[in-house]
Amino acid sequence: MPTHAPAVVDDLTAKRDRLLEILSGLGRVVVAFSGGIDSTVVAKAAHEALGDRAIAVTADSASVPRAELEDARRLAQEIGIRHRVVATQEFGDPDYVRNDGTRCYYCKSELYDRIESLLPELGVDVVCSGANLDDQGDYRPGLKAAAEHAVRHPLQEAGFTKADVRALALAWGLPTWDKPASPCLSSRLAPGVEVTPERTARVEAAEVYLRTMGYRECRVRLHHGEVGRIEVPAAELARLVDPEICSALVSRFKELGFQYVALDLEGFRSGSLNALVSLESKRLFQCK
Repeated sequence: MPTHAPAVVDDLTAKRDRLLEILSGLGRVVVAFSGGIDSTVVAKAAHEALGDRAIAVTADSASVPRAELEDARRLAQEIGIRHRVVATQEFGDPDYVRNDGTRCYYCKSELYDRIESLLPELGVDVVCSGANLDDQGDYRPGLKAAAEHAVRHPLQEAGFTKADVRALALAWGLPTWDKPASPCLSSRLAPGVEVTPERTARVEAAEVYLRTMGYRECRVRLHHGEVGRIEVPAAELARLVDPEICSALVSRFKELGFQYVALDLEGFRSGSLNALVSLESKRLFQCK
């Protein structure tokens, strides 16, 4: 074991204790719980610190993959935290559907509005998110919405980076400690491509197909002209250009409604569509 390991463990222990202390001081909390690694760690910590005074709330809409919703239900049960799934109506908001690069702001605004309307019924005082320190200084419209709703970010307050979150999840035995990020399906649509349930369902089905081929990390980005741009790890690109595999893949994608199928030679990279967001939108929602 490296000589620095004890210091690393001590640092993580201190951050864990700080996280539990912060949550204990909040009294009664609701965790915006997607089932991703960050919100799972916050939900686990909230349950450890507060027991039944904590509840996890998961949004359900056409932008949420069915597998992610089931994962959230399973994880909440495993953690032991009270759990509620609520329907959100972001697809009824023209600003969201327009998808001009600010979509995430309207999505999170809808989520937090919905949660706030339930606070008296849920019997809680504070809304918490899973944002960590690595989310700062990036293009994050959702964090602007969180600020407007006085949402707390316990991981940031306790000094957690993404690596710290994964380390604590592993220490706590959470099965998702190494789970790849899984943003909402609407994030797969290029800015300017209108968000519709048909398109998000098509993207979901296409990514499910890729995962049946063994790709754990993958994205299908939808561009103008119904172009499906496939991202898989660069080291695994070669398999998709095998003539037989490629033919079956193209056939499946066209069956789903894509007019063209493209393979991104740069490989998988999170948030690649942010390159198409206007500078104006980026400046408006830049996290400090």
